[in-house]
Amino acid sequence: MIRLAAILMICSSLIGVHHDTFLDAAEPVLHERIDAFVEAQADGPIAKRSDDAEFLRRVYLDLAGRIPSLIETQSFLNDSTTDKRMKVIDSLLDSPEFPKRMSVLFHVMLMERLGEDEGWVKYLHDSFATNKSWRVMAQEMAHPDADDEANRGAAFFLSKRLENYGQNPIDYPGLVRDVGRLFLGVDLQCAQCHDHLFVDDYKQVDYQGLYGFLGTAVLRRDVTFPAVAENLLTKQVDFKSVFVMEDEMTGPRLPGGAEVLIPTFAKGEEYLAPPDKKTRFPGIPRFSPLHELSMQLPEHPSFRRNIANRLWWVMMGRGLVMPLDLHHTDNPATHPELLELVSDELAARDYDMRWFLRELALSATYQRSSELPDGVESIRDTTYQVALEKPLSTEQLLTAMIQATGSGDALSSGGAKDLQERFAQAFANPPREPEVGFAPSVKAALFLLNDDVVLSWLEPSDTNLVGRLSKLIDPAQLGDELYLSVLTRQPSEEELVELMTYLAAHEADRPAAIGRLAWALLASTEFAVNH
Repeated sequence: MIRLAAILMICSSLIGVHHDTFLDAAEPVLHERIDAFVEAQADGPIAKRSDDAEFLRRVYLDLAGRIPSLIETQSFLNDSTTDKRMKVIDSLLDSPEFPKRMSVLFHVMLMERLGEDEGWVKYLHDSFATNKSWRVMAQEMAHPDADDEANRGAAFFLSKRLENYGQNPIDYPGLVRDVGRLFLGVDLQCAQCHDHLFVDDYKQVDYQGLYGFLGTAVLRRDVTFPAVAENLLTKQVDFKSVFVMEDEMTGPRLPGGAEVLIPTFAKGEEYLAPPDKKTRFPGIPRFSPLHELSMQLPEHPSFRRNIANRLWWVMMGRGLVMPLDLHHTDNPATHPELLELVSDELAARDYDMRWFLRELALSATYQRSSELPDGVESIRDTTYQVALEKPLSTEQLLTAMIQATGSGDALSSGGAKDLQERFAQAFANPPREPEVGFAPSVKAALFLLNDDVVLSWLEPSDTNLVGRLSKLIDPAQLGDELYLSVLTRQPSEEELVELMTYLAAHEADRPAAIGRLAWALLASTEFAVNH
């Protein structure tokens, strides 16, 4: 049933009239307006509010990249204050774990397993630690400044894609595609040689116009860190459709935008800083297509929709537009007005991602239970009437396992990089394949079954989970701590009986039996998805 208050909120936002015109109250904050949109478009019962355990696990994974510890869980569950959810959201957003989580998330989102670079990771981490605007970050990636030591790590986004291997040319089509997908939410790959055959909105001139910004970018060879230079752009891009075979031209332009005029300079005046063959310095052109790109990207309407949609996907488990990089007329948002609302609000806040994530986390939509309402057999995942299960990323899975097993020294030791690579080989997607869904595999199952490092975490020690549980006499207390530590919830009566029966049958090798129980929970689907 559509609620009257929800309709009034929506109407006020659409026609620009404040909510207090109708209800004599202040205009609701963003998370309340989000809930109004979702509830107004619901086509049936809405799931109840998640219980505290479900919420806590979800918000820790989303904002800290790990599950909560046993102590953190017990403290939260025993807290009777009414504002404890807001407090834990704010605490996580202000914690040093938040920029680390976001830097890992955006590294995987933007680089899609193409490679690693310490300067890039530091740039991402420092940007999120200082709450840098996404507008500024995008500009720094689109037109990186090698002389800006604090931010030159941003160049890795372009420089990695400008590498060539052997006799293969630079993959400019891949670069054009990635800039369109990741900053504007449009995949123009199939519009390189002709208008897109299946998406009417994607024209060949859109691809070629974006190529106009990027086609003169090259790697710098005069520095030891990733950096980007530009060759001179003196004329428009020539192209023709393989179907029409008519000559066309365009200067740099974003999809649907105005063409950038290419200026002409007298011979010898083309550079602000001329090339130097001795030092291999490539020079700095007076006209920089990358600079023009960095200025135009944040002003394009698809820029705000893309980042708002991606952050919505991070928190809600599904984008308002799916796939994330296929925004077009024939693939509208599930909630078009809601997408415009959150996009405009984020842009109005100068792309303050920390504020935006806080608003999403505070919403009832985010805090809903993943259990269906009583009597309901199924609900479409496009309605957000029930919380969606989200797969843990490779990095979340690793940190969650370490947290659950009490193996906190695993990532601080010299073998941390090797451990991360082992998990990536088992769980991560191939390069350039977005990681947006849950894809269990035999390879991953065999890894959990046989990897010597993972299995070593389940051998009892003085400090780890199995060692701690082995000292407990009461099986009910043991089961409670095991489930709270691994799944952030208490066991059901049936699960507790099963655990007690298993331990009674393996009293002779009790520590090993506890290790096997912990492994079973770690290897479960419940552990691999964020309820």
